Amino acid sequence: MRFVMPLSLLACLLVLLVLRGLSTNEVFHDTRIAESVDKTTVPEDLLTGGPVIDARGDHKANPVSYRIPDKTVVLSFDDGPSPEWTPKILSVLKAHDIRADFFVTGAMTTRNPELIRQIVGDGHEIGLHTFTHPDLAFQSHSRIGWELAQTQLALAGVAGVHSSLFRPPYSSNASAMDDWNYPVIKYVGAHGYLTAFIDRDTDDWKRPGVEEIVKAAMPSTPGAGELILLHDAGGDRAETVEALEQIIVKLQGEGYRFTTISDALGASPAMVPVHGFQLWAGKGFIGATQVAVYTLPLLVGLLALVGFLNFGRFALMIVLAPVHARRSKRQGAWGPPVTEPVTVLVPAYNERECIANTLNSLAASDYPIEVIVIDDGSTDGTADIVEEMDLPFVRLIRKVNGGKPSALNAGVAAASYDIVVMMDGDTVFEPSTVRELVQPFGDPGIGAVAGNAKVGNRDSLIGAWQHIEYVLGHNLDRRMYDVLNVIPTIPGAVGAFRKEALRAVGGMSDDTLAEDTDITMAVLSDGWRIVYAERARAWTEAPASLQQLWSQRYRWSYGSMQAMWKHRRAVIARGPAGRFGRIGLPLVVLFGVVAPLLAPLVDLFLLYGILFTDASLTLASWGGFIAMQALLSWYAFRLDREKPWHLISLPLQQVVYRQLMYIVLLQSTITALTGGRLRWQKLRRTGEVAAAPVEA
Repeated sequence: MRFVMPLSLLACLLVLLVLRGLSTNEVFHDTRIAESVDKTTVPEDLLTGGPVIDARGDHKANPVSYRIPDKTVVLSFDDGPSPEWTPKILSVLKAHDIRADFFVTGAMTTRNPELIRQIVGDGHEIGLHTFTHPDLAFQSHSRIGWELAQTQLALAGVAGVHSSLFRPPYSSNASAMDDWNYPVIKYVGAHGYLTAFIDRDTDDWKRPGVEEIVKAAMPSTPGAGELILLHDAGGDRAETVEALEQIIVKLQGEGYRFTTISDALGASPAMVPVHGFQLWAGKGFIGATQVAVYTLPLLVGLLALVGFLNFGRFALMIVLAPVHARRSKRQGAWGPPVTEPVTVLVPAYNERECIANTLNSLAASDYPIEVIVIDDGSTDGTADIVEEMDLPFVRLIRKVNGGKPSALNAGVAAASYDIVVMMDGDTVFEPSTVRELVQPFGDPGIGAVAGNAKVGNRDSLIGAWQHIEYVLGHNLDRRMYDVLNVIPTIPGAVGAFRKEALRAVGGMSDDTLAEDTDITMAVLSDGWRIVYAERARAWTEAPASLQQLWSQRYRWSYGSMQAMWKHRRAVIARGPAGRFGRIGLPLVVLFGVVAPLLAPLVDLFLLYGILFTDASLTLASWGGFIAMQALLSWYAFRLDREKPWHLISLPLQQVVYRQLMYIVLLQSTITALTGGRLRWQKLRRTGEVAAAPVEA
């Protein structure tokens, strides 16, 4: 069930994009136009007959054609309605009290519902001109049926009517029927449509000039009835509007009457009102389409925001990470070397599989340490393993289960030294980790140091994805935040604090599920500097399954949001807290919450582009983004002295892993907004990270 709401939201957004694409002819748009071919299957009497073809009902096997009666003119307009030109054409027709036929597309109908209602209200007749205006000779029966059904749905939604009148896109007079489009006429006829071709094509879409349009509209035989084609959309129709006035005046002067196709043929009205389900389905369709049209600018704006945040983050990383790398290479950058012993705190709850590896790694440390293991009410014999190891530098504290913050506070209270290093019970240190981690404390203004947490079990695909995330999304971020002096999180796997700084902010708090982020923000707000020690590497056991990964990241995301909310007043504070609140906190919110929460829009537009618009351009754009991501990842791996071969899984990580992280973040956001509570969730450990990998 945890995937239902996020995936449903993505599906709804995709539907909105498709609806908007339909209304703008972006979706399913086919620009192919069939060339005229043989006419061997078209009956001769249709080729030489009138412009209206009836292949319905009794005429299904042997279609018949009808002519417009003498001294009768039907004005027909294709491709609209247009908000610019249709009102002007309607105004001319109304001035002369003339009714005409408007063959509308479904796309234009959804975008201009008021014009459709005006056309119907003025007594004009509406016919279908498909939804997306493709040449139906290239389309399957299912596509043709869809084009007609969607247009009917649109008409029902905006005007409460259906129409049985149809004109194929790119059509002319009946004599142009051939073996390609004649089957289309029979197919739509079998589904109840009367097809209307034309007698006179004005070619007004070519903009030949007003005189040429008027000349083309005149009957070839004096007194003959005519079905005339004009356009009220699809480009500049100023010449059409001007020519229409002259056509009407000239033909009225010759004694012609103007009417609709149905009236000219003495047939029942082509338009019929719809009721019940058809009516409400149409209204729902139009309503959803209107929402889509108005929503798209917002989605595009959010997509632009995602792009701005991602490119902005990339730019900051590229500029600031080298600054941190150069600074960290300078010997004695923090002041005199730190050589005094420190206390290493290891809070442990049911770490039976890992605790021995953790302590053995500390036994190999090249720096003087005391180790305090705080067993937080383990039920799996973790404390017994510590006692059995009987390491001389290790002290064990047993306590009733109270959570990690209380365990760490107990350890801080028992620590013998002024600097305390904190690590998780499933983590192993390199021999030099503690030494590298505490050197920045040579600067008395530094209150805490973040180490370099690395994934030890990286050989699986999910492990490799987390490895990339740690190197790029965590450690490269910390370099950037270090230079800005706003590091928001000291990883629980490897970090160090002055006891003075911890006491000043009241110690570790259990107000949030991200106690490491909470304490880091508190220390920053108290005026201490926090830095990143890249060579202080710790190897942690990352979740080995999607279920475990979900549990961990859900807690991280929710806890981080709690910490941001807890320290929200830093935005208006003065001094160091205000600096963090106005620089660090906004960056964390934008880069850690807003950008990843909106990131699926990139994939949504990617899917939309591949399925419905220009697939090659869309894939090329996405490939460029992945290439940029790969380049930045390679640079991050180089700074971390990691072999880059794991980056081979980066494209798949972007498609699969990032979506999982989005769902986690969205679920955390929903939990936070609804006031839900999340319990600490203990991950199952295997103990497979026994020591630092050889490749490091």
